[in-house]
Amino acid sequence: MDDENELIALRRKKLDALRAKGIEPFGSAFEPSGSIAEVREKFKEGETLRAAGRITAHRDMGKSHFIDLRDATGRIQIYVHVKEVGPELVDLFGLLDMGDLIGVEGTCFLTKSGEPTLKVHAFRLLAKALRPLPEKWHGLQDIEARYRQRYLDLLTNERSRVIFEKRIAIVRETRRFFEDRGFLEVETPILQTLAGGAAAEPFSTHHKALGLDLYLRIAPELYLKRLLVGGFNKVFEVSRNFRNEGISRKHNPEFTMLEAYWAYADFEKMANLVEDLICHLAEVICGSLQIEHRDGDGKITRVINLKRPWRRARYHDLVREVAGKDWFELQSEQRRERATRHLKVEILPQLADFEVTQHVFEKLIEEETIDPVFVTHCPKELVPLARQNSDDSSLVDVFELIINGVEIAPGYSELNDPLLQRQRLLEQAGEETQKIDEEFLLALEHGMPPAGGFGLGIDRLTMLLTGAESIRDVILFPLLRPKK
Repeated sequence: MDDENELIALRRKKLDALRAKGIEPFGSAFEPSGSIAEVREKFKEGETLRAAGRITAHRDMGKSHFIDLRDATGRIQIYVHVKEVGPELVDLFGLLDMGDLIGVEGTCFLTKSGEPTLKVHAFRLLAKALRPLPEKWHGLQDIEARYRQRYLDLLTNERSRVIFEKRIAIVRETRRFFEDRGFLEVETPILQTLAGGAAAEPFSTHHKALGLDLYLRIAPELYLKRLLVGGFNKVFEVSRNFRNEGISRKHNPEFTMLEAYWAYADFEKMANLVEDLICHLAEVICGSLQIEHRDGDGKITRVINLKRPWRRARYHDLVREVAGKDWFELQSEQRRERATRHLKVEILPQLADFEVTQHVFEKLIEEETIDPVFVTHCPKELVPLARQNSDDSSLVDVFELIINGVEIAPGYSELNDPLLQRQRLLEQAGEETQKIDEEFLLALEHGMPPAGGFGLGIDRLTMLLTGAESIRDVILFPLLRPKK
């Protein structure tokens, strides 16, 4: 810490020295010839180009300087010589530090080693870095510092920067995918009087002017379905959702979801759409349906095969494969005992019978599934907003897409019977009947077409396509406790 304080003090002295020479250390706008990658593409000996970036290497040779400039797109070398810019400007380069931002104009030439270089004849200091960057651009080693100071992580960690560039491309390409298929992108409220569309603990707030207690949305579903009632037959939203629940490798309180609804479709049609989407993204973003996950040393740790067609299997059949063919014929207490004693799954006493089965499913099936599987026809207790199966009223027509040990996307044949929907919501709410969304039920009573819908976690999808190990690695600014 003392060493760092000395470096900061030295940089402040240089700042004062620059100002004493009439140089403003925090400059105004500068128009380069493009990003550094674009400057390298335009590079032609004898041409004059302008480049701007951060100093990442500086070789002081007295009357001349070789400096590396870098931005997010690449690096270019610049050459400063006293004959070109004069002794006064050359002396200024002694007051520059690693991390300073500068803009230059220069003539393109190749060094003896063939390195594309700009011979500088005009220079401007754009921003003086008053703190040193992490050690020699090797990247931040402290994981919490990477999340807390993401700007330094992006500056010094190429892998991190690539992950976020891919995330941006995933969102952009997802929008294009749906628009090309006639879906309309819409926006629905984040502030809601009732937090509906999922079973989750919401964040609460208060609107002073209206005197209203409000919630941050946990899902946009109930508003998107109102749009189906209103005649928008194909809608989607890329939404920020908020859930006041635990934090883990797979969970963040603030996350991004894609939800889409298609009038007159069903869950099978939506499964086809999700499969199309993810395969399209894999080929466009990753260039392959074989997704390689690597460790910090670049060694392949896992390969996920997205080759089509993806497996589809019923929930009950998958549970029988791991828990026994007679699982659903057992008494409730027998299931609980087998789960704890033989299957070694932790079961809390307060869990309902269907939750016992779901815990077995999550631990022994979901977490062990690497390649894509659509799990279909789940128990109705798990999905209160889905349409009942016509052959078995205890099941609903849904899928849960599992890849790489996590649920990536649930999809439904949507329930459009307002009376049955009210009954399901009452069962879910229990004694808390004030949580029933009467406005949503009112909309359903005006007639909602049969429809398919699905939700897809953008954060988890990015983890899948980039090999990131934690959801915090794909969220630019994940929630952290403030430093004391």
